[in-house]
Amino acid sequence: ITPNTILLLASAPQYCHGIVDPIEQIGEIAAEFGLPLHVDACFGGFMLPWVEKLGYELPQFDFRVNAVTSMSADIHKYGFGLKGSSVVLYRSNDIRKYQIFAYSEWPGGLFGSPGLAGTRPGGNIASSWAALMSMGEDGYMHIAKQLMDATNKLKSSIREIKGLCIVGNEDHMPCFAIASKDQDLDILALADVMESQGWKMERQQLPDSIHCTILPHHVPHMDKFLGSLRQAADTVRVMRQQS
Repeated sequence: ITPNTILLLASAPQYCHGIVDPIEQIGEIAAEFGLPLHVDACFGGFMLPWVEKLGYELPQFDFRVNAVTSMSADIHKYGFGLKGSSVVLYRSNDIRKYQIFAYSEWPGGLFGSPGLAGTRPGGNIASSWAALMSMGEDGYMHIAKQLMDATNKLKSSIREIKGLCIVGNEDHMPCFAIASKDQDLDILALADVMESQGWKMERQQLPDSIHCTILPHHVPHMDKFLGSLRQAADTVRVMRQQS
């Protein structure tokens, strides 16, 4: 933190590994320095509340942390709305007013805009409303349980595959990263083998890993995925020994 620091930012969760940042502790720092704290819950904003209601132990990530001044959450992710739909929330109207731009010297009169985009499509707003109304709390809870059950099964099974591990031990989201703890098992080579079998893999770095975000259409294919993963791990290990 320097004199040029204008705010602090935390993720709930960060996308790569599905782990919620220590927002309460970051909030203590924000309060100490008198800085606003924004929580990027774009990924988890429409999943974490349901996961918490299911009984999973989560760190506080929202306005229950007094220092949090704003949050963002994407409806187009686990809100199941159209791509490009998101919301930003403020603790108070006093903070929100700084988002609004107004210019009184325009020849056309007073120009005002609540965001960077002067014109926004109404379709995304309408579709977001429709998604929220049609899903309802019961619908979101049902999907959250389904996806967390699937995630737990996947993570448990992956940990049993020789040489593979999950980055972190947290159960915050239906999302995780697969890494290798065996020098003879290159995780990126494993991703290549998986893609040769028809799976689309998302590679990550720092550390090298494979990202998995679990969605409803993945659930029926879990056993097939795990079988391919076991086979790919054996293939990579044999390739390594032959090189």
